[in-house]
Amino acid sequence: MSFRDNLIKARSHIIFLVALFCGLGLVLTLETYMPAEVQGVTQPVSGSGLIEVSAPVSDPAPIEAFENVEPLPLAITGQSNPEDLKYARIAWAYFENNTHPETGLVNSADKYPSTTMWETGSYFIAVISADLLGLIDRNVAQARLSRALDTLANIRLFDDLLPNKAYNVTTGALVDYSNQPVERGLGWSALDIARMMGALSHAEQHYPQLAGKVAAVLDHWDLSQMVKGGQLIGGNMAGDTLRYDQEGRVGYEQYAAKAMMLYGYDMVRAYQVSDHLMVQEVEGQPVPVDDRLHRNITPAFTVSEPYVFDGLEFGFDARSHRFASAIYRAQETRWRETGQWTAVSESHLSEAPYFVYSTIWGGGAPWAVMTFRGDRLDSKRTVTVKTAFAWDALFGTDYTGELVKALSHLGDPERGWPEGMYEADGAVNSSVTTNTNAVVLASLAFRVHGPLARSSR
Repeated sequence: MSFRDNLIKARSHIIFLVALFCGLGLVLTLETYMPAEVQGVTQPVSGSGLIEVSAPVSDPAPIEAFENVEPLPLAITGQSNPEDLKYARIAWAYFENNTHPETGLVNSADKYPSTTMWETGSYFIAVISADLLGLIDRNVAQARLSRALDTLANIRLFDDLLPNKAYNVTTGALVDYSNQPVERGLGWSALDIARMMGALSHAEQHYPQLAGKVAAVLDHWDLSQMVKGGQLIGGNMAGDTLRYDQEGRVGYEQYAAKAMMLYGYDMVRAYQVSDHLMVQEVEGQPVPVDDRLHRNITPAFTVSEPYVFDGLEFGFDARSHRFASAIYRAQETRWRETGQWTAVSESHLSEAPYFVYSTIWGGGAPWAVMTFRGDRLDSKRTVTVKTAFAWDALFGTDYTGELVKALSHLGDPERGWPEGMYEADGAVNSSVTTNTNAVVLASLAFRVHGPLARSSR
């Protein structure tokens, strides 16, 4: 057969290849001349929808920036020593003191009868951890969780949809952040509820007899209201209008997404980070930072909290392990260079404004301490007990061991562990909270059993 005949027979293939190359050329040309894509930032709006508006953001740093971060080895030892158990008993004393028998819920801070779903989730994790450590009998642990689950399955909801942002733990009434009754409520926090969902999963795994009560809670809550398009959606009151807002920033968003995925919810957009990830170098480490505003007020920040929760509860994935390792190393490096103990995260304060975010990077600078509204308050940076115990359980380095020793005198066997020490003068940040004491227990349980989601007795 002649070349001409072969060419005629192959004409359809040739036309396809020519079209393919022409199309590729067109795409490359358009990419060259089109303006760079600007990521959308979700802004709060009234009603049930979300509006994507264009807003300039920092140049996105690729996830490849973390490929050279060597994940630190985990420090699971398989056993508790007497000192660990002493520390654990101090933490459990807090829950003995602050549980309300009427509702089975726990004060968010010592003798302060208010709570959120985040702190209720912390309580569940504390109970499971105390059981794993042998501090309480398994039947006692199950009874505690059973009582709390009964309350959660019957508690009054915001607009009969989802748990309100805050509750009085004695009465179960909807309250504002000053623990005063509020008729309709404040709305709901999707991040707080997602943390509670993770805690429900842990409870169901460790105590299968509670599966029916967990199901009753899930039947009571309309979780479809807080998951839209693969994202977490919070409900916030703006005057008398309910406003729907995307919730979560890098770190918190992926931690919450894992919890919701345990119950089959589509968290595809919340779990991935590439759309809003930028990297800030702190102490020679690449630190993951979200390029969106925090609460639409101040540049987002990075703290230890969601990463230690992820490791202690679910076990790191490859990405969060690298992120956490870099965040930890930045804190150890700061100590090596300055001699200042460094273990930062969000924390309560023993004085006004009572709550701050002590960041690795935040508000445009490394080591910034930010108030809820975005003001700088570096004088209140705290060497936090929970972060010290968590990093020591996860990574068990020489530094974390010395850090825990430096804070060990703060534990009060009658009240529990306080938040830590103020960096500025070494004074005790004497606020005693559910979250700190829960993290201490979860950390000590991790040392023996590994992540809660993978451990059992």
